[in-house]
Amino acid sequence: MAYYVGIDASLETVNICIVDEDGDVAFERKIEAEPSAIVAWLKRFGRPVARVGLEAGPTASWLFAELRAAGLPAICMECRHVKAGLGAMRNKTDRNDARGIAQLVRLGWFRHVFVKSDEAQRIRMLLVARTHLVSKSQDLENCIRGSLKVFGLRIGTVTRQGFEARVLDLIDGSAGLALIVEPLLRARRAMIEEFERLDRLCRELARRDPVCRRLMSVPGVGVIVALTYRTDVDVPERFKRSRDVGAHFGLTPRRYSSGQTDYDGRISRCGDEMVRTALYQAAHVLLHHGRWSSLRAWAMRIAKRRSLKAAKVALARKLAVVMHRMWVDGTDFRWSDTTPACATTAAT
Repeated sequence: MAYYVGIDASLETVNICIVDEDGDVAFERKIEAEPSAIVAWLKRFGRPVARVGLEAGPTASWLFAELRAAGLPAICMECRHVKAGLGAMRNKTDRNDARGIAQLVRLGWFRHVFVKSDEAQRIRMLLVARTHLVSKSQDLENCIRGSLKVFGLRIGTVTRQGFEARVLDLIDGSAGLALIVEPLLRARRAMIEEFERLDRLCRELARRDPVCRRLMSVPGVGVIVALTYRTDVDVPERFKRSRDVGAHFGLTPRRYSSGQTDYDGRISRCGDEMVRTALYQAAHVLLHHGRWSSLRAWAMRIAKRRSLKAAKVALARKLAVVMHRMWVDGTDFRWSDTTPACATTAAT
């Protein structure tokens, strides 16, 4: 008889539930959230385990990798499927969640989540840190701008490099304001220096990576877009068709068809928001700047029929599809086609 394991993990503890083929609970335990402890308890159970289910979460990739390394058939499950499956339970507890996950694993009613490689996780961490430094430095700028307006001091439009000099010029002669504003300026300067350091690191990574260099041959795709796309896809072979990438990033419309009602809604916005945002920004750059291409012409025709925003969303989806096909085929972007670039590939 095969047994199925459900694990509900938190930062400090995990709840383990093992059920048999009939769904009867064979073993339950609450232990510390360490892979070695989980492996030890499953070995102590002493019977064959068909699947070990984990819900995708902050520690899921770490637990998944360690359990796989120990020879256990671990799987990572999509949160939305798990939430829907556990929604019928009257009481939400960690113990009940582990039981529900075990039953989902037994029934097979779940969707696998791809767990990224360690390298992809590190690059993703780099991109997130870079984004946070930009955001926090802008928050400080806005704080300084808003505070000085109270005293009639308006900074106006300045560059990032000229911001500090402009502020110091405005508060010159006011010792009270200088005592407050100068610490904010020092903090902002430190954040910008660290941002520039991480930005240089991103450029070095993209320069050394042949996949990123190939993706950057697409108009509108720069260092950050290429790295963001590369880290999320990680293994292009996991998509059977290139057009599946657009749906994976939430750039395809929802469909509702029931009874007499049948319509397409807005894009689903599922998947990685960072990649979706990066693709949309690349589409914006392609439409408004740079060299003319058949891909840009295709998007402009959509803009004339519908709207510029709809054209950008459609172009973002097509960029995701084209970039995947370029990655799989090992080809660069084709500028000279009279038909939309990679149109035959995007249609597959």
